[in-house]
Amino acid sequence: MDTIVIVGYIAGALTTISFVPQLIKAWKMRETRDLSLAMLVLFGIGILLWIIYGFWVDSLPIIAANVSTVVLILVLLFLKIRYK
Repeated sequence: MDTIVIVGYIAGALTTISFVPQLIKAWKMRETRDLSLAMLVLFGIGILLWIIYGFWVDSLPIIAANVSTVVLILVLLFLKIRYK
């Protein structure tokens, strides 16, 4: 595996993991008032476009990281709607 691919996996893992503390806080506090619905929706659309791009250029690090991120965003969106 090329070094740049490893860098891609690490970058993807770190940016995906960055959502976990927010998800845990929203889950525990049952509070999502500080989360912007517009930001979550726009970010989610951007992530979906990254997934399309990843398939287009055949880049597994891009696909894997963004599929994981979109799952976390969907959970945050669910919590945002549920705890409204």
